[in-house]
Amino acid sequence: MSSSIDVAIVGAGIGGLTLALSLHEAGIACRVYEAVPEIRPLGVGVNILPHATRVLAGLGLDAALREVAVTTRESAFFNRFGQFVYSEPAGEYAGYAWPQFSIHRGDLQGVLLAAVRERLGQDAVVEGHRCTGFLQDDDAVAISFESPEGDTLPPVTARLLVAADGIHSVVRKQFYPAEGAPRYSGVNMWRGSVVLPPFLSGASMVRAGWLSVGKMVIYPIRDNVDGRGNQLVNWVAEIEAPQPARRDWNGIGRLEDFFPTFADWHFDWLDVAGMIEATQTILEYPMVDQDPLPRWSFGRVTLLGDAAHPMVPRGSNGAGQAILDAPCLAAQLREHGLTPDALTAYERIRGKATADVVLMNRTAPPDAILQTVHELSGDKPFAHIDDVISAAELAQISNRYKQVAGLSR
Repeated sequence: MSSSIDVAIVGAGIGGLTLALSLHEAGIACRVYEAVPEIRPLGVGVNILPHATRVLAGLGLDAALREVAVTTRESAFFNRFGQFVYSEPAGEYAGYAWPQFSIHRGDLQGVLLAAVRERLGQDAVVEGHRCTGFLQDDDAVAISFESPEGDTLPPVTARLLVAADGIHSVVRKQFYPAEGAPRYSGVNMWRGSVVLPPFLSGASMVRAGWLSVGKMVIYPIRDNVDGRGNQLVNWVAEIEAPQPARRDWNGIGRLEDFFPTFADWHFDWLDVAGMIEATQTILEYPMVDQDPLPRWSFGRVTLLGDAAHPMVPRGSNGAGQAILDAPCLAAQLREHGLTPDALTAYERIRGKATADVVLMNRTAPPDAILQTVHELSGDKPFAHIDDVISAAELAQISNRYKQVAGLSR
């Protein structure tokens, strides 16, 4: 079959849009196809760690991101009584060449989308096209689409297909129809965002508590949202639960299902219970991942981002690993041409790296600090953290995760 475009990207999320910009930088033509009829700023907060920020800065997006994000100053850990456990500087403040950004997912997607349309043209992202499958031969890939109303749309032919279509990837399902359900970690999470005065440094990413008694992740994602200095603060509540929630990033959660665990969390640095109660929209999601795949690439088709390596959302690495996939794939296409060999080379580089992060998130994520303190203290208040564990031991736990996740300075 003959192709009409070089690279078709299915999915205009963070990974797909970063890939479009990376391919453009490499001089490779592409087009992005998105299922929703109109891309709107959905979701809540994400953190972009320095290794991923390096990629976005290399694409000329640093200034645009600084305008809409909070540049994170520190990672701070507390127990469920609000007592300080450990903190360390983040991003630029830790000596990295690039910052860590805490940002609304919709703002990040918006920056990427605006750059794609400006550089590649307004028709570079085609909305209202849900991928339903593909056929390929030695020369090209024919991709099938349907409209939001379920009508069949004309197929698109491309020399290569990259599936960045997320956790419910149709392309991954075509590769692995018998893969089965995701692996549930035994933890559900509830998420929300609310306008609050700055707390701690005003740019702190806080983790507090532990999963068996209630854990919170809290950080600001927009500065001065009301002209009075208040911030939009993102929070995530995590609790062990026997059954997983529905696997939908935009699934609505109920306050009564988790709030009793946090009802007495009133700290001198933040009223956590009040923060939760003031939140208008609460989202619910299970902490799930899937086992690393034996391969991502078949002929002229490959996977990227969550479609390739869905991971438990810990350690701020879901979006980050998708961002890292993009320049790697673009580099292999530039070296090997628009060939299956390029996709195989990309998979060889990124497959092992992302599998290590998936497995590390299961066994020793960065919040393992909280588990260690919870167990050593017997889930009781302490006079001083040094009576429980030394700062050197806490730093060692943190550094172990950074090494696997590729967070080198």
